Amino acid sequence: MRNGNLFVISGPSGAGKGTLVARLAQRVPDVWVSRSATTRAPREGEQDGVQYDFLSDAQFQKLVDEKGFLEWAEYAGNCYGTPLKSILEQLEAGKQIVLEIDVQGALQVRDKMPQAHLVFIEPPSMEELERRLRGRGTEEDEVISKRMEAARFELSHKEDYDMRLVNDDLDRATDELVAYIDSCASETR
Repeated sequence: MRNGNLFVISGPSGAGKGTLVARLAQRVPDVWVSRSATTRAPREGEQDGVQYDFLSDAQFQKLVDEKGFLEWAEYAGNCYGTPLKSILEQLEAGKQIVLEIDVQGALQVRDKMPQAHLVFIEPPSMEELERRLRGRGTEEDEVISKRMEAARFELSHKEDYDMRLVNDDLDRATDELVAYIDSCASETR
């Protein structure tokens, strides 16, 4: 059994984080992908308890007050958080835990768990990022504008991460991410 590690995957909405994390989970047997809680409404096809735990504002605030999150942040008008209890259980079990969270959350994790490995996923360009967001067909122009503004902020923090990779070739990016996880998990403490 390998040592448990915590990996934080961040990057702008539309950078391909979800796709990379899904591919990573298929290739690394001891990966455990944390599911975030959020106050945003489910997108078409999303189910509570599968992609996210969808909570009301009051439910989310109750967990904040009880210190039940490793991290939490507001992003594009909604709150997102990582339940702490499950993270600690999976670390103890020797899992390679993957959190797909925003920059604010990643920096909170780094403060609370300095041993966490932070990975930033970059889009090939801002133009490609906007094309990907519009290609989803799930959000209004105003939301896309907010996401592009958030992307500029997030990209300004990419130097705070241990690893950065540009998601311009999905196979190469997946290979690099798998290699990084495996190298960190093989290190002795």
